[in-house]
Amino acid sequence: MLYDQYVMETKLTLRLDGDLIENAKDEARKRGTSLSQMVADYFRGIRAHKNSAKGLPPVTASLLGALKGLKPDRSQYRRHLEEKYR
Repeated sequence: MLYDQYVMETKLTLRLDGDLIENAKDEARKRGTSLSQMVADYFRGIRAHKNSAKGLPPVTASLLGALKGLKPDRSQYRRHLEEKYR
């Protein structure tokens, strides 16, 4: 992101359980990124999520956009429920 080139980076020290840190480092390696980048992405996600879902409970906010572009109708939903509760 072009914006990131102009942001001053600041060091952050976190005190976490050693196993948690090792698991996070393993995950970062699997994703081909750094642990610092994963933490930064998480913090950006919190900000974006908070701005798009103000006032909603976390579970509800996580569903925002789940049906974007779809046009579900009653008959489809009824079939789904009939199959689910047979």
